[in-house]
Amino acid sequence: MTYAPADDRYGRMPYRRTGRSGLQLPAISVGLWWNFGGDRPYENGRAIVRRAFDLGITHFDLANNYGPPYGSAEENFGRMLRQDFRPYRDELVISTKAGYDMWPGPYGEWGSRKYLLSSLDQSLARLGLDYVDIFYSHRFDPETPLEETMGALDTAVRQGKALYAGISSYSAAKTREAEALLRDLGTPLLIHQPSYSMLNRWIEPELLDALGELGVGCIVFSPLAQGMLTDRYLEGVPQGARASRPGYSLSPDLLTDQSLAKIRALNEIAAGRGQTLARMALAWTLRDPRVTSALVGASSVEQLEDNVRAVERLDFAEDELAEIDRHATDSGINLWSASSRD
Repeated sequence: MTYAPADDRYGRMPYRRTGRSGLQLPAISVGLWWNFGGDRPYENGRAIVRRAFDLGITHFDLANNYGPPYGSAEENFGRMLRQDFRPYRDELVISTKAGYDMWPGPYGEWGSRKYLLSSLDQSLARLGLDYVDIFYSHRFDPETPLEETMGALDTAVRQGKALYAGISSYSAAKTREAEALLRDLGTPLLIHQPSYSMLNRWIEPELLDALGELGVGCIVFSPLAQGMLTDRYLEGVPQGARASRPGYSLSPDLLTDQSLAKIRALNEIAAGRGQTLARMALAWTLRDPRVTSALVGASSVEQLEDNVRAVERLDFAEDELAEIDRHATDSGINLWSASSRD
C-alpha cells in the first residue's frame, strides 16, 4: 500500500530555529544509530520512520557506520526513501557523518580530507541521494589540522553534496576554532551535535555559551543516557534490555547503585509532573533555548510515540529544576569525552 503521511503532521510538533540560521528542526528528531541496521527487521524500522513523519518529525540523523553492520542503516533508510518518502524529500532534513572507523586502513576513519569526502560519496550512494542536508565531522581529530577537516566540510557544501556543515563532540575551544575557519571559508557552521542528558552535563560549563555566542545550533544525542533515563532499569537490568546485550554502548557497569538511586529519584519527580521519566528527561534537555532538538532512537512505534509526548509539557518550575539538579549529576557515562578534550 502506498504510504500517505498524516495531513495534520505539522500541527503536532514544535519547530525551533537552528542557531541564527534559517533552518528549523523539530524539537524531537530521530537518530538511526541502533535499531535500523541490517541486524533488525526492516519493516519495524520502516514503521517507526513512517510514524515519526506522521508526528511531525522531519529530521533523520545517520552516520556512515550506523548499523550494525556498518553502512546498513543508510542502506535501509535509502530503501525507505525510495519506497515511501521520495515525494516528500523536500520536507525532510537528512544528515550523515564521518569520523569513526568505517573501512580498513589509514583512510577509513578520523578527519582527513580523503576520508571525509570519500565517505560522503559512499553515504550518498547508500542513501540514493544527490545531497544530504547536513554533513558532520563526527569527532575531532587531534592528528589532522583542523583547517583540513573544516576545508573538507566546506568542499562538500560547495560541491552541492551537503547543504550545511556540522560538527559533533568537539570541545568549546575547538568549536570556536572550527566556526572561525568555516566562516572564513564562507560556509557557516550550522550545528553541533554533543551528547547531553541529566546524567551527562558536560556541555553546560562552556559549550552552550560558545554556541549561543556564535549563533550555532545544538542537537543533543543520547538524551536518555543510552536508555538509563527510562523506567526500564528502575529495578535493575531486565533480560533482553540493551545493557544485557554485549557490544552495545550501555554497559551494565554504568548502572551502579549510585546511578540507579539517581534514576529512581528522578522518576519520582517525573511522576509528580505527570510524565514518564523518559518524557521528562527529553523535556529537560530542551529547557534551554540554545538546544534546538533532541535526538531519540526507538525500537518500536510505541516507544517513539511515548518519547514524542515529551513536547506536551516542556515547561519547568524553578523548584522542579532545583530538585532535579540534586539528582541530575555526572554519572561517568560520557563515552565520547575523548573527542571533546582540547
